[in-house]
Amino acid sequence: MASCVARFLLFVFLFVSLPGYAQVRERISFNDNWRFYKYSPTEKADGLIYDVRPAINGYDDSINADAKPTDAVKINATQQVLKPWIMPTGNAFIGDTTRHHPRPAGKPGADFAFVQTNFDDSNWEALSLPHDWAIKGPFYTGNNPEVGGGMGRLPSHGVAWYRKQFKLTDDDAGKQIYLDIDGAMSYSMAWLNGHLVGGWPYGYSSYRLDLTPYLNFDSVNQLAIRLDNPNNSSRWYPGGGIYRNVWLVKTSPVHVDQWGTQVVTENVSTESAEVKLTLKVKNAQTRGQAVRLVNEIYQANHVGKPTGALVSKFATGHAMIAGNHSEAVTSTVTVSNPRLWGPVPSQTPHRYVIVSQVYQGEKLVDEYHTVFGIRKVEFDPNQGVLVNGEHIALQGVNQHHDLGALGAAFNVRAAQRQLEILQEMGVNAIRMAHNPPAPELLALTDKMGILVLNESFDSWYKKKTPHDFHLIFADWHEQDLRALVRRDRNHPSVIMWYIGNEVGEQYTGEEGAEVALKLKSIVKQEDPSRPVTASKNWAKADFPFSAALDLISLNYQGEGIRQAPEFEGTNRIRTPPSYPEFHKAHPDKVILSSETASAFSSRGIYLFPVTPDMSSPTRDGRGGDSSIHQVSSYELHAVDFGSSADKVFKYIDTHPYVAGQFVWNGFDYLGEPTPYYSSRSSYSGIVDLAGFKKDRFYLYQSQWRPDLPMVHILPHWNWPERVGKVTPVHIFTSGDEVELFINGQSMGRKKMAELTYRIRFDDIRYEPGEVKAVAYKNGRKWAEQTIKTTGEAAALRLSADRSNITADGKDLSFVTLEVVDAAGRVVPTATQQIDFSVNGAGKLVATDNGDSTNFTPFPSATRKAFSGKALAIVKSADSAGEIMITAKAKGLAPATIVISAE
Repeated sequence: MASCVARFLLFVFLFVSLPGYAQVRERISFNDNWRFYKYSPTEKADGLIYDVRPAINGYDDSINADAKPTDAVKINATQQVLKPWIMPTGNAFIGDTTRHHPRPAGKPGADFAFVQTNFDDSNWEALSLPHDWAIKGPFYTGNNPEVGGGMGRLPSHGVAWYRKQFKLTDDDAGKQIYLDIDGAMSYSMAWLNGHLVGGWPYGYSSYRLDLTPYLNFDSVNQLAIRLDNPNNSSRWYPGGGIYRNVWLVKTSPVHVDQWGTQVVTENVSTESAEVKLTLKVKNAQTRGQAVRLVNEIYQANHVGKPTGALVSKFATGHAMIAGNHSEAVTSTVTVSNPRLWGPVPSQTPHRYVIVSQVYQGEKLVDEYHTVFGIRKVEFDPNQGVLVNGEHIALQGVNQHHDLGALGAAFNVRAAQRQLEILQEMGVNAIRMAHNPPAPELLALTDKMGILVLNESFDSWYKKKTPHDFHLIFADWHEQDLRALVRRDRNHPSVIMWYIGNEVGEQYTGEEGAEVALKLKSIVKQEDPSRPVTASKNWAKADFPFSAALDLISLNYQGEGIRQAPEFEGTNRIRTPPSYPEFHKAHPDKVILSSETASAFSSRGIYLFPVTPDMSSPTRDGRGGDSSIHQVSSYELHAVDFGSSADKVFKYIDTHPYVAGQFVWNGFDYLGEPTPYYSSRSSYSGIVDLAGFKKDRFYLYQSQWRPDLPMVHILPHWNWPERVGKVTPVHIFTSGDEVELFINGQSMGRKKMAELTYRIRFDDIRYEPGEVKAVAYKNGRKWAEQTIKTTGEAAALRLSADRSNITADGKDLSFVTLEVVDAAGRVVPTATQQIDFSVNGAGKLVATDNGDSTNFTPFPSATRKAFSGKALAIVKSADSAGEIMITAKAKGLAPATIVISAE
């Protein structure tokens, strides 16, 4: 018995000594057991407003995406607003302490029922976070909808409340208790036990509230959070609600400050690297405190936790921290033979963890972990980006924050799936469009080896929509920028900061440049190690706006904007191909294209005739059909200011000093459904909203993965109405030559012409049967694909992206439904209505089909197939077991698939 006790005590001692274990700091998920209420459209919301907003008269959200931003509307408040009580929340992110905002006296809102502990919210909706109140719909349809196509025709606007009760333990007395909110859309304000604690208006920012002064340690605590999400506040779907994670953080009064570490790696090689750590410690007590700081480096495992033996240890630090102040201590250590972080596939994204311990005397009072990577990033104006000495051509896409049918509510697996699909295409970089991402998304890009352009704002002082960020820019730009950089600066995947996207200040000469310089200075104060830039769709090479930024970041200007003859004489932006102009004017600066293409297509839809041009605007009869609101998948058509992928590749390849491109965009997203604003979602994605690959996916893959043997044929070959008619066949391949066969007869063997990116057989006349493409590379057979005319739809088929998921109530399986003929071939024109059902240890969360015109609410278990496919998203329960998914359609053999939740 004694030996068993001894072994147990030894186990306990070893366990608490392991890196990563600390009783002194707790970070607890605060996502469960919330109550939710949203005012109905016919209800008058309460008057607890952050600030007044200008009235809107006759706004049209279908204006051109590159329309010139306009001046703000001046307004004066005629009622009490709560802004003075909210502004102090951002004080820690205002560099000049004389500009900090004092908290006014009084308790605004204290007498409002929703903040009272005894208010009965039992009839409110019970839910867990993250939560997007709008994604379940219904969609607004028809002309003059309350929410237009620009914001996705979903009810994201309005005022809502979240309430949650919680208790603290006796052990929590004397601790600092914080609420960390990763994202709440928008104008969030929080009350605790009747006290207005604070809030943050920008819906994409993460922020912290200090709950300590308002807590009950001997009774229940009532938290109430009010959100006010304005209509016409965005050019895309913003979502609504507390749509990212929320955490309760408990620390000692002396502790590492919020986002209180900064890691910079210098003099990096495979032999050694210097790791510089700045550690900021906060003292929430009134008296000064002496601290001792111990910092150790370990390798990180697959989830970012310390593993293995000690890698290196910093010299012990010491500091005296004044009462109610923070103090930063910097130290440097050399790591021998570092495992470098770099982008895949040519490099490996190795990560490390610094375990920081804060002692008062001999007592450990805090432990804080910082995941980072050791890498060297260089920016060469003639080569572009070099990572660890290797030139990395940026093969990037832009990504909005919604997750398709799941809306804005963040889910790690859904985001990971998107990144996996993009990496399969050859993507090595992501631009966050146009706002700070969820923190977990950057953890994924770190882990998966994807470079990131991290962006802050879509507007500054000038507005793009009546209620966008310009309303709060003057008051909050510094706090939002510093919060973004502090939160994300240790992510090795982040290689540059973007302070704005196509902002109106491009048009204002020196005045706009001064704003850019001010914002750049703020970022540099927080992180001098990365370049700062903003994207330009109008500012030219000789503009002061261009000179103000570290990098030249162009939207569409590289390949030229509206250069077709039909745009002559119009008042829209018209710009000739501009890479040479910018390179000549700024020979010391890297040039990249932060937005390219903005090409359109509807998966599986092919329209005739097919343009002979490399790139064409979208019009009826030229790639578009306004009667069905679809765009041809021949992948030759774009928005007026954009270009086809083919044209963009040509201009990138003829200007080798350009660092790379970020395609607009990777996945279709909710809102901004150019060119058909009566739709719900965009047409510009390389992958549709459901996650199904469009033909364009294979065009990019052929160029971005040249060593992957592949060939792709388009269109499909089910055209009974086109027998004998010209039906062009286009081929995407990583080879350099293709021979095409129709029903076994060769249509010829063609080489890929210089500066072209597809092989076209434009004179093929349709006859049913078989189409085969055989690709060659350097004279040898490289890849082959065959497509066939199918029979009538006969059955359904299900396949899951993962057959085993985690039984945590969060993990997802994405189940693809295909309509197939008797031979098991997908029928590319099938549109049958599908009924899904889920039984067992999971539930159906949403369905989709990738059709931008489909207004069936996402939670519906019934969904029409689109171009032969549909999607069911299934979430695990909290307990293990099997999940059975069944799909049925009238007249077709049903399908069932079983996945395991473990």
